[in-house]
Amino acid sequence: MAENISPAIPATVHFREKLWPSWWVWLASLGLGITAAVAFLPIGLKWGVIAGLVALALIAFALLNSTPTIEVTDESVRVGRATIERKFIGDVTGYRGADAYHQRGPGLNGIAFMCIRGWIDPVVRIEITDERDSTPYWLTSTRRPEELTSALGGLMVEYRNATDAGDDTTDTAPTAGDGDATGTESA
Repeated sequence: MAENISPAIPATVHFREKLWPSWWVWLASLGLGITAAVAFLPIGLKWGVIAGLVALALIAFALLNSTPTIEVTDESVRVGRATIERKFIGDVTGYRGADAYHQRGPGLNGIAFMCIRGWIDPVVRIEITDERDSTPYWLTSTRRPEELTSALGGLMVEYRNATDAGDDTTDTAPTAGDGDATGTESA
């Protein structure tokens, strides 16, 4: 009996980013390759050139193979080697500057999943709501935090703080016997 094999419909990708190394990482890699070449120059020019090229190739291979991908589809979220279903995603908040530094450093939970690259400043925090998962949240570097938070239905921290402050409106009008707005009693 033949099975009906239909091609899988690819999931709609709402966000995709590869966290490629910055230009200065490649420059530092070139410097390390030159250092290896110089170290082998006393043996011979040929050995120095070979050592430099091999070192540069190994560093480039390691950088390219360790470049993580962030991908958001209708069904799942993938950050580097970790994947989770969208239904287990809670609050999503993006951070830049000092707020991003705080998330990567003093504010970091030690059991959070981290996909951080030192050459990328902004980060996005993705809350995990799966009760079976002890990971409280994922923290990932991204060059496009506004787009990633939007794809996941979250907000950047400055917008989240602005909406929280806007929700904190209370009626401060004085009532009878409370005095007027200057703090004096009315007669």
